[in-house]
Amino acid sequence: MRIKYFQDTDTLYIEFRAAKVAETKDLDENTLLDLDKDGNICAITVEHAKDRADIPHFSFEQVAA
Repeated sequence: MRIKYFQDTDTLYIEFRAAKVAETKDLDENTLLDLDKDGNICAITVEHAKDRADIPHFSFEQVAA
């Protein structure tokens, strides 16, 4: 998993898996979902990320099973 934030465009890109994108779906006018040929999620793009995703306050936590 890779997360990239592009300050110049205020765009957040979250890649869940490195796979060839077969289809991109618009979830709304500022959110795109990339799918592989089997319909699995590859990535999500969030425009206007500072307002929509509270990007300055990012954290990651892995919880044991």
